[in-house]
Amino acid sequence: MPERRSSTDDVLMRWMRMEVSKINDGIVTERKSLAQLLIQERPVARTKSGDEHLFDKETLLFLKNNLPRELHTRLRLPILFFYSMNVPDSCYLNDESAFHALQELGDFSKMRRMQKGKLWIGRSIAYSIMKKYPTAVQIAMA
Repeated sequence: MPERRSSTDDVLMRWMRMEVSKINDGIVTERKSLAQLLIQERPVARTKSGDEHLFDKETLLFLKNNLPRELHTRLRLPILFFYSMNVPDSCYLNDESAFHALQELGDFSKMRRMQKGKLWIGRSIAYSIMKKYPTAVQIAMA
């Protein structure tokens, strides 16, 4: 029986999955609550590649001082936005606690609602939020 060759599309998809995996190497895999990070002398979490992701203490203190106490234990950091190649100009958030935290901080209107477990926003908005809260927000490839 002759060997079956992969189509060009299959090879391209495999290559793209490998590249996306490399891009996501810096994404934190074991997110910690704001409360956990606040009690650490050196607030860190591990990334997919095994490296340390060091959280900015000023950002953590800002979140502590500007979020209701009940969110301190529910909010997992970093907040993750997901970029999908199928929707090139947008990202989505699928973490309800992060959504509520960003509403409390004034980044999202209280009128906004998640639909089917996701909130879609423009990618530029996600980047602005990431810049506003250094080390507390990441964008991952979905």
